[in-house]
Amino acid sequence: MKTDPHTGTGSAKSRDGRAVESTAAIARHPIHPMLVPLPIGLLIAALGSDIGFWFTGDAFWARASLWLIGAGLLTGIAAAAAGLTDFLTIPRVREHRAAWIHLVGNVAAILLSAISWLLRLPDASEAVLPGGILLSAIVAAILGVTGWYGGELSYRHRVGVIEED
Repeated sequence: MKTDPHTGTGSAKSRDGRAVESTAAIARHPIHPMLVPLPIGLLIAALGSDIGFWFTGDAFWARASLWLIGAGLLTGIAAAAAGLTDFLTIPRVREHRAAWIHLVGNVAAILLSAISWLLRLPDASEAVLPGGILLSAIVAAILGVTGWYGGELSYRHRVGVIEED
């Protein structure tokens, strides 16, 4: 197995040098990358609507954040299920530090988003400043890091890549 100079671990390619296909797939197309844009976009948009509330004081933006975070949680759980399936069923994936950072960071993002959503339920406007906007900013930062490492898994280690037939 070839050692990757960036991670110090073996390549995610199969023993015959081919890429590793996703086990959570529809017609061989990996599900996880189809789903991840939804929670990423929704949870980052929640930061934008929190900022909108901060600047305007309009309760619309606080309610928008509540809905965006709720939708981000639901879609994030769906994306996590597909990603966790690959993590647990493709042994070589777990050899990569990038996979562990991706997993732990995304679990943290989902948990922080759940806390944020629960804090906003009683009164969305009261929860935005300062705690809600801080949680949204932390989640957005975490998603930037975990997105990078997800890209490492796909593009550098070729996890979920379909070889040409």
